[in-house]
Amino acid sequence: MILIDTGPIVALFDKDDRYHSVCVEILKEIREPLVSTWPVLTECFFLLNFSWEVQDRLWLFIRRGGIEIYPMEKELLIRCHELMKQYQDLPMDLADASLVALADFLRIFKIFTLDHKDFSIYRLKQKRRFTLIPSHFKGE
Repeated sequence: MILIDTGPIVALFDKDDRYHSVCVEILKEIREPLVSTWPVLTECFFLLNFSWEVQDRLWLFIRRGGIEIYPMEKELLIRCHELMKQYQDLPMDLADASLVALADFLRIFKIFTLDHKDFSIYRLKQKRRFTLIPSHFKGE
């Protein structure tokens, strides 16, 4: 499985996003299932609120299994709180915390993100770093 962050999802569905083409090409190469969280999707739908049609395409992608949405149970919520305290100097938002917590819980080390600045800093419980997709990115 590969975690997917807000940036790539928005870029995939917003054809005017400067990273749209890059994210489409990366998605074509990914062979593992994508997983994300409700806080990430909340950000996505907010950022795509300029168009009901674009939001609808994201809904259809999710409903067809393009992204598995993992439920945020109490254990993950507690871990999100701990992570947001730990990284308060960045600060870490709930969407990022939910992905790091899920990575710890499911032992997923790969993440499709445009936020290399923060995800190169975040560490999993095992002090392990994320494998960032794309691996070489000069974006945010």
